[in-house]
Amino acid sequence: MSAGAVAGAVRCRLRAVYLAARWIAGRWWFAVPALTLAWPAWLVLRLAVGWRPEAYQPYEAHWVIAFPLALLGTALGVRVIAADLDRRTIEILYTVPGGSHRAWLLHLGAAASMLAAAEALLATATAIFLTAFPPALLYGPLQAGLFFLAVSMGLSVLFRSEVTGALASIPVLGLFLAVSGAEPTVRLSPFFHTYAPQTLSRYHPQDLLAWTVQNRIGFALLVAALVALTFARANRRERMIA
Repeated sequence: MSAGAVAGAVRCRLRAVYLAARWIAGRWWFAVPALTLAWPAWLVLRLAVGWRPEAYQPYEAHWVIAFPLALLGTALGVRVIAADLDRRTIEILYTVPGGSHRAWLLHLGAAASMLAAAEALLATATAIFLTAFPPALLYGPLQAGLFFLAVSMGLSVLFRSEVTGALASIPVLGLFLAVSGAEPTVRLSPFFHTYAPQTLSRYHPQDLLAWTVQNRIGFALLVAALVALTFARANRRERMIA
């Protein structure tokens, strides 16, 4: 394949992702990642007016970035497939050559790209205005965003509604927030990290490394399973359009 053909294929794929982003996030899709900056802005305001006297520590950057990413992932996930249900356009996707999952993968890729852009903005704002942090910390928040993206997508397909899927996703998010805290050592949580000083001093480094590997691989497989199950259910045409 020539270089021109490769460049043309890349342009076509990027164009498809752009159209998918507009479909799930609207005309102002490029501004959606910037909405997450409202959270660090609020935290900076708390510091400025003295509502929080102490400065943020590096390990706290995990929550500064992870919480808005989880909210954004939930908001985008309900749009990946259920947007076509609510707009009564899902039957068109069932006629896509190669299967409707090709269109849904583009929607999912667009949503994941917006999550990555949001994380870049959040990381920059956190480093400039709140606290420096190790780059390795960035994977945990992205994992949380992708997990709730998959969860909300699955629940919106299960209930065949964007609104109901979002309402059902909120308790799931609240549950994981409740079991996780400043020192989240619950390995079954998407918010798991080992950067808190209390964690580093309480547990052996080899144990922390093993738990981190288990958590990262486990949630990667879980997200893949959720996406596969959601696509399988969404492809049941009669049930989805009933």
